[in-house]
This record gives sequence, structure tokens and C-alpha cells, in this order.
Amino acid sequence: MSLTSSSVASGASIPNTRWLRIIPPILITCIISYMDRVNIAFAMPGGMDDELGISASMAGLAGGIFFIGYLFLQVPGGKLAVYGNGKRFIGWSLLAWAVISILTGMATNQYQLLGLRFLLGVSEGGMLPVVLTMIGNWFPDSERGRANAIVIMFVPIAGILTAPLSGWIISSWDWRMLFFVEGVLSLVVMALWSFTISNRPQEAKWISEAEKNYLIKTLHDEQLQIKGKNNRKASLRQVMREPVMWRLIMVNFFYQTGIYGYTLWLPTILKGLTNGNIEQVGWLAILPYVGAIFGMFIFSSLSDATGRRKLFVALPLAGFAICMALSVLLKAHIWWSYAALVGCGVFIQSAAGVFWSIPPRLFNAEVAGGARGVINALGNLGGFCGPYMVGVLIAEYSKDAGVYSLAISLAIASVLALTLPARCDAPQKGAA
Repeated sequence: MSLTSSSVASGASIPNTRWLRIIPPILITCIISYMDRVNIAFAMPGGMDDELGISASMAGLAGGIFFIGYLFLQVPGGKLAVYGNGKRFIGWSLLAWAVISILTGMATNQYQLLGLRFLLGVSEGGMLPVVLTMIGNWFPDSERGRANAIVIMFVPIAGILTAPLSGWIISSWDWRMLFFVEGVLSLVVMALWSFTISNRPQEAKWISEAEKNYLIKTLHDEQLQIKGKNNRKASLRQVMREPVMWRLIMVNFFYQTGIYGYTLWLPTILKGLTNGNIEQVGWLAILPYVGAIFGMFIFSSLSDATGRRKLFVALPLAGFAICMALSVLLKAHIWWSYAALVGCGVFIQSAAGVFWSIPPRLFNAEVAGGARGVINALGNLGGFCGPYMVGVLIAEYSKDAGVYSLAISLAIASVLALTLPARCDAPQKGAA
């Protein structure tokens, strides 16, 4: 039996306080970040477009420019989480999100909006590599797929909360109030974060000695196994020269193109499909995100149980692509088309938790945080390309062309995932 397997087995009776003390504050913080990121999707058809004179292509640019700013703090954030104080970094980030959200509610023209969306991207850039590194500090490989999936569940949960809340706020007041409310929420979460989170087990005062010692030993044993399979002394610059790193980046790029193209245009697509008002669209947008919760649990649990990582990245990506195409092919039948959009929701984040469990299997702890940052930074350029590409194709051709482009992108990501090396998969429990 491997070191990791024996450690996992010995951890069966160890307290699991980390699941209650680490996951909830990270999840809540990520939910707020995503609400701030996608509220523009409801604000645009809710009056922002008309008031600020925003065209379809400009709307795509406003949705996507966030991801240009998102590049800047990815690698520094990942390194800071490994070597420094990720807790403090996220605390200051929450304050920045609050200020920028409130200023967005005061925007008077499209150029101010573009500038603020860019700054929001900068301020959110280090969040995901920091929280994923924190997960790596607290959860062994046998738990990491589920832990990542629960944290990345912030996407569907934020979607479930944002859709009806945004529709109600805009219908009751206006789109500006939406940004004001979410700015205040960021300040509330900043206080919660400050009093609850710890960077790593060695720093936590609330953890039992048994749980602390188990985590330190298990995570150390995992690093010894990685040392035997990979170059322990490899720097991030050396890792960047490895083909597998660029395949991970490309999988994430085409994945994020599909995710954010879908997310930022879903309210507009639903409004066009049903001819409903923005409040009705908000309620219709809930169901895809409810489906996402089930999809994430199912695929992450199957992946952790079997140790298969590549397969359970590729399958949901393929399902996402198929449902995206079906939403257009069935558009003459409104409810069948809506069912396909709900199907997209089931698959939208199902690959994410599994995908982010792969880098720690390929790279040692010293560079894994920075590697996550690079993968997330360059991959999230797809978050710029997706919304902008859809906006341009809508302006030049039709909504159908925009949606088909997202399906193609997701299909490419699925194929690329299957080409990842065999060592991405975790050893099955009990394996020698």
C-alpha cells in the first residue's frame, strides 16, 4: 500500500473539523466575488445598456475586459498563498471589491464602466489561486476533489442567489442599486473572513493535535511521492517549459470561454427566448445553477472514488458542448431549448473541481501555487474571449452563431483533456 493510501486509511478516525472551519468562509467569499463578477449580466438587459448606450459588441467587451485585469495578480497570489499570508490578501481584496462595486453603480458612461470592470478583474485576480492553495494546505489528495468541488460550487450558488436577487432589485429600484447592495455585502463578508479563516494547520488555534498531526504527515507523505515522480527542484520557469503545463492552460482557456460566454449571455438569451421581463428571467436562470450543484457532486465524487481525473474532466466538458448546441437546434421549441440550457448548467462546473485537483499531482508544492496562478490567468483569457466573441457574433450574424462558437470551444477542451498524461490520475485506494 502506498504512503498516501496508508495515511488516508489512518485518517479514518481523525476529526474532520477542517470541513466546517475552512470550507464555509472560503465558499462564502468566492460567492461574493462571483456575484460581483456576473451582476453585469443582469444589469445590461435591466437598463444599463440603454442608459449608458452600450451596443452588443460593447456589452461583450464590458463583460470580458474583467479577465484582462484578472491576469495581473494570478501568479503573485498563488506564490503568496504558498509562502506568505493568503488570508490577508483576500481580506484586502474584499475591501477593493466593495469599493469598485459601489463605484460601478455610479458610472455615467461606457468608458467608466470598462475601466471599473478592468479594475475589478485586477482586484479579483489572486483569489482563486489563493483559495485553491489553501485547500491544498488543508485537504489531502483523497479529499481534494470534493473540497475543490464544494468551493467551486460558489459558481452555481452565486448564480442561484444572483439571478432572483438581481431581477428583484432591478425591478424594484434600478440597475445601480444592484451594485450598491453587492458592495455592502462584500464589506460584511470581509468581517466574516477576518475572524474565521487560517492559512494552514500549523497556524490554526482551533484544530486538535490529532487532526493537525494527521494533516501535516499526510501532506508531507504526498510531497515525498511527488518527489519520486517529478523534479523536486523545478522552478516555475522550468515548469512553464513542460508541454503538460500548456495543455492544462489550453483546456482551461477553452473551458472558460464556454463558461463565461454562457454565464454572461444567459439572461439575454433567456429574455430573447421567452420574451419575459427581467424578474421572470431571473427566476428562469435559477434552475441551470441548481443543476450545477448536482453535477459537481456527482462528477467529483466519481473522480475521487475511482482516482480518474482526466475522464471526469472530459465527460462534463463534452456534455456541456452537446447541451449548448442543442439549445440552438431546439430553439423552435421554447421549453426543450430551455431544458438544454438547464443541461448546460448541470455540466458547467462539473469538470472544475476535478481539473484543479490535477496540478498538485504534477508539480511540487513549491511551484504548485504559482502554476495554478498561471493556469488560471492564461486560461481565464477565455473569459474575455467568450463574452466578447459572442457579442461580436451576435452583432455581425446572430445569437445562434455565438452559442455554436461556445459549443465548439467546449468540445475542443474535452478532447484536450483526454490527451493529459496518465499521472494526472490518482492511484486507487489499496494500490501497491
